[in-house]
Amino acid sequence: MFTRQLATLVNAALPLESALKAIAKQSEDKKLAAMVTDIRDKVVEGHTLFDAFSQFPRTFDKLYCTLVMAGEKTGHLGDVLEKLAEYNEQRQKMKSKLTQAMVYPITLTVVAVAVICILLVAVVPQVIEQFTHMKQQLPITTRTLIAVSDFLQAYGIYIGGGLATAFIGFKSWLKKNSHRYLWHRWLVNASPIKKLVCAINSARYIRTLSILQASSVPLLEGMYIAMDGIENLHARQVLEQAADTVRQGASLYAALEQAKLFPPTMLYMIASGEESGELGNLMDRAAENQESALQHRITLTLSVFEPALVVSMATIVLFIVMSILQPLLQLNNMVG
Repeated sequence: MFTRQLATLVNAALPLESALKAIAKQSEDKKLAAMVTDIRDKVVEGHTLFDAFSQFPRTFDKLYCTLVMAGEKTGHLGDVLEKLAEYNEQRQKMKSKLTQAMVYPITLTVVAVAVICILLVAVVPQVIEQFTHMKQQLPITTRTLIAVSDFLQAYGIYIGGGLATAFIGFKSWLKKNSHRYLWHRWLVNASPIKKLVCAINSARYIRTLSILQASSVPLLEGMYIAMDGIENLHARQVLEQAADTVRQGASLYAALEQAKLFPPTMLYMIASGEESGELGNLMDRAAENQESALQHRITLTLSVFEPALVVSMATIVLFIVMSILQPLLQLNNMVG
C-alpha cells in the first residue's frame, strides 16, 4: 500500500519530501507513520531515498532498495516504484491464492477425521454394546469396526500424542540450516509436489529478474538479487550456481537449464529474448505464463483431491453404518 501511494504521488510530480509527509499524515498505522517520518527526515537531510530505505532492512529488502537506487540514478523513480507496487501486489495475490487453495481441503480433512474419530470412540461403542447379548457370531464388518473402535479407545491418546511430538520434533529439526536444506532438496527433487514447488520458485525468480532488467540493473547483479527472494535453500543454491556460470561467460539460458528448476517453455522464451535483445519483455511474459500455469495446476490438483477426499470419507461412514445395520438385520431375521 505504501509503495503504491508513493508511486502515485511521485508520478503526479509531487516533491518526494511532500509525498512522504502526506503518506505519514494520512496513515492510520502508527508504526508505519513513524517509519515514513524517519525516511522523510533522512531525505530532507540530503540522503537518497535508497539510503533512507536501507535503514529499515526488515521492511525494504535488497530487491526493493536496489530498484529504488536504479530509479534514482536513471531519473525514473516513479516508474520503478510503480513496477515495485505491481510486483508486490502480484506476489501478495499469488500468496493469497495459495493460502485460500489450501484452507478448504485442510479444513475438510480435519473435520472429516475428527467426525470419524468421534463416531468410532463415542458413538459406535454405545451402539455395539446392544449386540453383545447376541449368541450368533457378528458379521466380519462389525467385528472389524469393534476392533478399530477398541484400538482407538485404548491407544488413541498415544497416537495423538505421538503425532504431536513428531510434528514438534520435525519443526525443531528444520531450525538447523543443514536440515532445512535437506528438506528443501527433497521437496524440489523427490516429493509428490516437486513440480508445484519448482513452478512457485521459478515464477518468483523470473518475475523478480524481469523487473530488475526493466529497471536497468545489470543481469548478473540481478541474478544474485533475485536469488535472495527464494525461500527454498536448495533452489537458492542452484540459482547461485547459475549466476556463477553466467559470470564465467555462459548465456542465461544455458545457466538456467542446468539448474533444472525451469520448464522448457520458459527456457525457450529466455533463449529467444537473449537472441532478440528483448530479454526483459520475454522474461516478464514467461513469468506471467508460469504464474497462470501454476494457478491452473493448483486448481486442477484441488479439483481431483477434494472429490477424492469426499468419496473416501463417505466410504468410511458407509462402512460404519453398514457395520451397525448388519447385526440389526441379522437380529430381525432371527426374530422372524
